[in-house]
Amino acid sequence: MAEQQPTNWSSELLDCFEDTNTCCYGFWCAPFLACTVSGRLGEWYFLPLCDALTGCTSLFCSVPTCIPPAALSLRVAIRKKYGIKGSHLKDMAATCCCSWCAWCQMHRELKRRTQVPVVINLQSQTTVNMQPPVFVGGMQPFPVMMMPPQTS
Repeated sequence: MAEQQPTNWSSELLDCFEDTNTCCYGFWCAPFLACTVSGRLGEWYFLPLCDALTGCTSLFCSVPTCIPPAALSLRVAIRKKYGIKGSHLKDMAATCCCSWCAWCQMHRELKRRTQVPVVINLQSQTTVNMQPPVFVGGMQPFPVMMMPPQTS
């Protein structure tokens, strides 16, 4: 298996105004943004709320009182998954000193790295968004056979 070259984050920690939608989402609904990041990464959707329950992060103002373990683990997971340069020390500093900015940066990264592919049918001039499959309860559904359109 070929090892991928380390890359940088697609945006810096304080680049909130690069994606104002994420910035507003994180500012007004920080717990929901954190849960969205966890869900997009394929982890338990409510994992970030464990930081609030353990007292590491205030649920509303996102001010940490210690290093939030869920935020740190998700940040490290994103770095490892996409081969992003960094260290555990930098991840700890980001999640502890500016957890809101760290969540926004992780959200921006996942938005850029997990773009939904678009298929354009040139014959009928239609656009189809290819959505990833949703597995309910961890069970994979039966495969669906796609038949080519019938020509008359």
